[in-house]
Amino acid sequence: MNKLKLKQMLTHFFNEDIGDYDVTTDYLFNEQDRSQLIITAKESGIFCGESIIYEGYTLLDHTMHIEVLVCDGEKISPGDAIAYITGPINTLLKGERVILNMIQRLSGIATTTAQAVELLNDHHIRISDTRKTTPGLRMLEKYAVRVGGGVNHRLRLDDAVLIKDNHIAFFGSVKKAIHQIRRQIGHMIKVEVEIEDEDQLLEAIEADFDVIMIDNTDITTITNWVKLIPESKIVELSGGITPEDLPRYRGLPIDVISMGYLTHHIQALDLSATHQPIKERV
Repeated sequence: MNKLKLKQMLTHFFNEDIGDYDVTTDYLFNEQDRSQLIITAKESGIFCGESIIYEGYTLLDHTMHIEVLVCDGEKISPGDAIAYITGPINTLLKGERVILNMIQRLSGIATTTAQAVELLNDHHIRISDTRKTTPGLRMLEKYAVRVGGGVNHRLRLDDAVLIKDNHIAFFGSVKKAIHQIRRQIGHMIKVEVEIEDEDQLLEAIEADFDVIMIDNTDITTITNWVKLIPESKIVELSGGITPEDLPRYRGLPIDVISMGYLTHHIQALDLSATHQPIKERV
C-alpha cells in the first residue's frame, strides 16, 4: 500500500470531519488530559486496517502510543481486542470516527472476500474484484480484497486494455478493435476482451487476445466455449455473480471470477471504540 497516498487520504478525511476544530471535545478537554481507547470486535470476520490505525492517529499526533494486536487478514471474534491507543483525549476523540469507519468498511470487504473464496473452494480459480469501487477509496478497498484472499483486477484504466461491450458497439468489430490497439500499446500491457456470443469469441481468438471475459453466460455455454479457447489464454467469468452462485462454478476450466459484489455489496464489520482508563491497561 502506498503510505504517502494513505496519509493524503486520511488528511482529507480528517479535515472533512473535523472542520476548523471539534467544538465539543476542545471545550471539554485540554492537551494535558490523557486516556486510552480500545478498539474491539463486536462480530466475527477478517480484520483489515492496521495501517489506518497507525497512520491515522500518528498523523493527528506523533506522540500517540499505538498498539495493534491483530494483523491484517487475521480472524476476529466478538469481544476480541484489536488495538489500544493512548494519548491526549481530544486527539483520541477527533480520530475515532474516521478511523473506525474505515477499518469497519475494509474489514467488511475482507470478510466478504474470504467468504467468497471459501464458498468457491477451488484452488485453480481465483476470486477478483472489479472497478466497482467507492470513488476515492479504490486503493484501500482493493487492498482489503487482497487481505481477504482475493486478487485485484486492473486498478485504473491505464493498467490494461479491456475491450467491453460498449467499445465493441461503438467501434463495430472485436477483431478490428484488437488489431488497432495492438499496433499502439507497449509490450507490457495485456489485452482483455469481453464477449457475449460465440461469433465474438471466434473473432477474439483470431485476433489474439490475452484474457477473455465471458459475461452473463450459462454454465453449459461456458463449458462449450472454453473448449475453443487456447490453453495459454486466461478465461475470466463476470456479470452479476454473487457468493451464492460460486459453488456452481467449482471445477470449471476457468481461471478467474471477477465480482463487483466484493466492493459494492458491503456490510461494514461491527467494531467499537470505547474508553479504557490507562491504569487498567497492563
